[in-house]
This record gives sequence, structure tokens and C-alpha cells, in this order.
Amino acid sequence: MTPLAADGPDLSAFGGDPWWVIGVKTLLIFVVLVLLTLFNIWWERRVVARMQHRIGPNVNGPFGLLQSLADGVKLALKEDIIPTAADKVVFLLAPVIAVVPAFVTFSVIPFGPEVNFFGERTPLQLTDMPVAVLFVMAIASVGIYGIVLGGWSSGSTYSLLGGLRSSAQMISYEVAMGLALVAVFLYAGSMSTSEIVEAQDDLWFGLILVPSFVIYVIAMIGEVNRAPFDLPEAEGELVGGFHTEYSSLKFALFFLAEYINMATVSALATTLFLGGWHAPFWIDELYAGFNEGYWPVLWFFGKVLFFIFFFIWLRGSLPRLRYDQFMAFGWKRLIPVALVWIIAVATIRAISLEGGIDRRYLLIAIGVLAVVFLALFFVGDSDDDGDRTDGDRAGGERPETGPGSGVSTGTAGGFPVPAMPAGGPVRGAAAPLTFDHPSSTRSTAGES
Repeated sequence: MTPLAADGPDLSAFGGDPWWVIGVKTLLIFVVLVLLTLFNIWWERRVVARMQHRIGPNVNGPFGLLQSLADGVKLALKEDIIPTAADKVVFLLAPVIAVVPAFVTFSVIPFGPEVNFFGERTPLQLTDMPVAVLFVMAIASVGIYGIVLGGWSSGSTYSLLGGLRSSAQMISYEVAMGLALVAVFLYAGSMSTSEIVEAQDDLWFGLILVPSFVIYVIAMIGEVNRAPFDLPEAEGELVGGFHTEYSSLKFALFFLAEYINMATVSALATTLFLGGWHAPFWIDELYAGFNEGYWPVLWFFGKVLFFIFFFIWLRGSLPRLRYDQFMAFGWKRLIPVALVWIIAVATIRAISLEGGIDRRYLLIAIGVLAVVFLALFFVGDSDDDGDRTDGDRAGGERPETGPGSGVSTGTAGGFPVPAMPAGGPVRGAAAPLTFDHPSSTRSTAGES
């Protein structure tokens, strides 16, 4: 891990491929992403089904593998409806704007080292540039416009709210994601994806930059609108969010963009923090060939599928956050922690390069800082405004609480919740309902 040379990163391996090699690489990336999407949809349904003690798709094809393809054909044959109040041109362009950048971002992702590709010596990467990581983030930001414009052009209130949520969510969590990558740039000395992978030949950045890794993982979930951060398409509140009015192939394009973006952020996490295509667990020490030829492609996709499984596991485990909780967490937790961590890493990196302190003490300091910063994620917010009820915000009074009202405040200043049973939680069947006799009810009413 050496600092960036004065003449910049060595990208001489790129830019000299024949036109047919570039065409084959582009076609392979497209095919792989489409097939990976079909597999990820099937895998998500199977994993979530197992988590919920169901079977999942198991009819169409072996193990149900063709279920995703059947769903795609069904979407293609469904009726295409355009709402009367929609802006037709923008309504049709929005899904395309969302899905095209999802494919483009993979152009700078390294799948492996230089190999013999149909007689030509070429790296398993379409292209690279000195600012490749910034290119990925810029192109991914363009994809968000598809969601925002799709929500705005639908002529629906629910779709508009979903688009607004998406824009605010993108701004908030892309800031945290960018800050998480600064520490990687400091250690790698480059923003080129191939150079960053090469800098992790000995030690992965995910092990020595744990807070950056954690911040990036949280931010990437918010960036791709996945549960528990799927607020732009919260079906419990907004029907379907930004794509409520979409159907047929246009909805399929939004669906495709979401799953390819999952693969994109997973591939970027693999490249920046888990050594990219390098063999895991340093098994290349046993056989050097594991980091040569086409073996690294297997390691790369294995790490990507690990992150995809992490996405699926979160969706099947965690409930959706409230929007105010979600935004407060991004601005009050992730961004301040990321800023402090960047200052610490820059200081330690400068001292390390100057040789003024033993490297062992630096590693110990990094570990202590990592524990402290991770603990900050679990520190509660004492903001009184966030704990007030809707009645307080409107200037009204709190609902009557206490034993006779059947409502308990739970904690001081908290939201009113139903009172717990007097004897604690009840096991077994509920107690039978009892009703007053009609005659006694009438006599009671007369006396009152």
C-alpha cells in the first residue's frame, strides 16, 4: 500500500484492446447482469421463504430456477397503461433513465487480472480511469433521476411523495457513502478501481478500515432503496411509491434497475473493501494459481453474492424505519462519524508514512477508534421534539392516560400505547368475552 505516484496510476493495460474484444466484453457484462438479476430474484424468494418456513418457487424449471424468467414474460405481456394525468414523454423516459446507468457503472469494475482472452492479452475489465470510483458514484446518481422523474410524471400524489423521498434519501446517504470512501483513497493512493484492488494484495481494507466498511454498507442499503430503508416505495404508506402507476415492461425496467443496483453496490464494496477478485482467506498461499487466469472471477462473484445474501437477510429480518428516524440517522449519526473517522485516518496515515511511530501502536489505535465509533451507532438521541406526539406538535393536549383510560405512556414523553394486562402477558387462548345483561344496562342508564 504505497502512496500515489507523481505520474498517476498505471493504466497502460487499458485502451489498447481491438474493437471486437471491447464488443465481446460489453456483451458479456450485459448478459451476466441480466442472468444475475434473474438468479437474485429467485434466490431472494427462496431465502425469504425459508426464513418464513415456506417453500418458495419450486415448479418452473429445476428448483424453480425459471420462475424469474416466467415472471419477466408475464410482465412483458401485461397491458401497458399510461395515466391520463401523466406527462407522457417523461413517464416513458423515466424507466430508461433508471436502468441504463445501472449497466454503465459495471464498465469500470475489475472482474479479474490480465488473461488470455481469445488470443488477446487483456484485463478482465472493460475500462478504467484515474477517477473510476467517482465515475461510478456519478453515474449511479443519474439513475436516481429516473425514480424522481417517474414519481413526478405519474400525476399521482403517492408517486410524487415516493419521488421526493427518493431524492432526499439519495442526497443524505450518498454524502455518507462518499465520506466512507475517502479513507480507502487515502490508503490506496488512487481512485482507480484496478489500483485499489492491487493495493489490497496483502491486507483487505475492510479489515483495517472497519468503520468505513460499516458506514458504506449502511449507506449502500439506503442508496438502493432496499428494506429496511425502502421508504420511496413503502407499500404500507404510499401504495407502491414512485412506481405506483407503472405496469408492464416499464415496471419491469424499474425492477431490473433495482436488482442491478444491488449488484453494483455489492461489486463496489467487494472492490474497495474485500480485495476485489483476490482469493479469500489467503488461499493463494497454498496455490498461487488461485489468483491467476479465470479463478479470480469465481472469488469476485462469490463475494458479490455474499452481499446480495446480506440484502436478502435484512429484508426478511428487519421492519421498515419511520422516515424521520431514517433521515435523522443519516445526518446525525453516519455523516458526523464519517467525518471524525476521516480526520483520524488522515492523521494516522500521515504519521505512518513519515515513520514517526511504531505501526503496531497505529493498528491498536485504529482498533480502539473502530470500537468507539461503532458504539456511537447505538447511542440514543435525546431530542425532545422527536418524542412528542402528533397532538403536541399540533398544539393540542395529550390523550388521557392512566389505569382507567386503558392507555399507557410507556416511557416519559413517549407515544401512548395500549396498557399491558394486569397479570402480564397471557399464554394460551384469550379470555372469553362477557357482556352485561340488557336489563341491568337499562337500569344503569336510567339511574345515570
